[in-house]
Amino acid sequence: MTIALRRHRKRKLKAEINVVPYIDVMLVLLIIFMVTAPLLNLGVDVDLPQSNAKSIQEKKDPVIVTVDRDGNYFLAVEAGRNEAVTREELLARIRAMVAQNPQLPVFVAGDATASYQRVYDAMQVLQEAEVDRVGLMSNPEQGRGR
Repeated sequence: MTIALRRHRKRKLKAEINVVPYIDVMLVLLIIFMVTAPLLNLGVDVDLPQSNAKSIQEKKDPVIVTVDRDGNYFLAVEAGRNEAVTREELLARIRAMVAQNPQLPVFVAGDATASYQRVYDAMQVLQEAEVDRVGLMSNPEQGRGR
C-alpha cells in the first residue's frame, strides 16, 4: 500500500507556469534593443528646397512671403512683384489681409541658401498675424518625370 501512495504523489501535476524561459527571452530582447537604439538616432542629410509634390491649385493667387539668404523679407500679393518689406511692415500688411479674409493662404518661399532660422522667423511673423494656412514653397526636382 505504501508503494501505491508514493507513486500517486509523484504523478501529481503542478498548476504553476515556469516563467524562467520567458524572462530569458525578454532579457535577450532588452539587450538587443539597448544596443540597436543608439544606432537609429543618427542624423540624416536633408535637402529641403527640392520636392516632387504636386502643386496646390488655388482659386485665388496666394500671398507669397520670400526670405532671401540675408534674412530680408519680400511680399508678393496676387502675382504682383516682390516688394521689400521690414518685419513690422510684413506683420501689419498680413494682419490687414487676414482681417479681410481669414482663410487667406500664405506661402513662404525660402532661398535654398537661407538658414532655417530665418525661414522659421518669417513663419513666426505669420503666426503673430494670425494666419491659419501657411505653406512652404519649393522647386520641383529637375530630371525626374512621373
